[in-house]
Amino acid sequence: MDSKMAARRSQHTLWHWATPQAEAVLATRDLGAILRFHRAVHGMNQSELGQLLGYDKTYISLLELGKRSLEDVGSRRHIAESLRLPPHVVGVTDPADTDHRAMLQFGESTVRLAEIARQSGHASEAVAELWPLVARLEARMEDGHTERDVLHLLARARVGLGVALGNVLPEERLSTAAHWTAKSIDIARYFGDTSFTAYVLRMHGNELRKAHIHGAAVNRLQHAAALAARPDERAASIPLLARAAGTLGNQLLFDQTMQEADALLESTEHTSLFNPYALHEIRLRGLIATGRTRAAVQLAEQGSPIPTTTVAPQWRVIELTTVARVRLLADDHAGASQCLHSATGEAIRQRLPHQLQRIMRAAGERLPDLRESATEALERMRREMAA
Repeated sequence: MDSKMAARRSQHTLWHWATPQAEAVLATRDLGAILRFHRAVHGMNQSELGQLLGYDKTYISLLELGKRSLEDVGSRRHIAESLRLPPHVVGVTDPADTDHRAMLQFGESTVRLAEIARQSGHASEAVAELWPLVARLEARMEDGHTERDVLHLLARARVGLGVALGNVLPEERLSTAAHWTAKSIDIARYFGDTSFTAYVLRMHGNELRKAHIHGAAVNRLQHAAALAARPDERAASIPLLARAAGTLGNQLLFDQTMQEADALLESTEHTSLFNPYALHEIRLRGLIATGRTRAAVQLAEQGSPIPTTTVAPQWRVIELTTVARVRLLADDHAGASQCLHSATGEAIRQRLPHQLQRIMRAAGERLPDLRESATEALERMRREMAA
């Protein structure tokens, strides 16, 4: 067994209470079954488990066979702590267990509200809410408490944190956002839930693209799309894959993906990402990236589609900047200037440093005043973040 496989096996042993088999065993509240499961996962014999718990081999055997029972709360609490289990699974009502359940309920609400905040253009608030939750869950995991609900919540919180950071960090720090989304991949794969794994992979792939790690981004997003079992899940991955393929300059993959997106628009519910308005911007950017300037200009001249659903506020900035690039390619300086002026104001209001950097590149040498305005706004944000 190589070192990577050994590390993965060791990690999975650490997470043994998160498996479906463990859930079934814990649901029985049968102490004997719990002890046998723990030994099986760790490859322990009854003597070794006895040493861990402070009992002799014979007593462990009697407990596993149900010929002895532990009635006193202290002994049951001792076993729960030694095996890193919530006390209630061995029949103990414990204040710490109540706190744990409250933390999970609070954590679920925090993740949902953080996503709403990010989608509403308040990514900084999402980051502020998710940082302490992730820290608390990681501390619990390091202490050996790796129940399924804890790991699942941690994976979702890490992804949410990474995606929110991807909105508020400047380009040179976007690898941090990709790092946080990546930390959920092993947990997602371990659960064997293809829908959840596809979700984590597409979020990670999109952050890789933003961090300019284009090949890996396409790989992750293709994997996410392949795992998607339902049309709505595929529709969640396809726009991100199209954008990454365009950025990579892969014209064939970009065109194929956009064709599928167009077909899905007719049969799949529109979302804040999957809708004609967002796909119009993705198509424009992909046409530019794959060297089809004339087609991009013709598409821009048709105007942006009317949104068919609520679109995240940052999409307005993204779209304005892309349209400005196309207008400059068509030598329409006045139209490009108007777009970038509006985009700069929105990027400042929503605190989107990465979008300010896109505006700076779009303005370039031809619109120096707008480039300078975006640069000054970015520097102010950087000073505020440093403070």
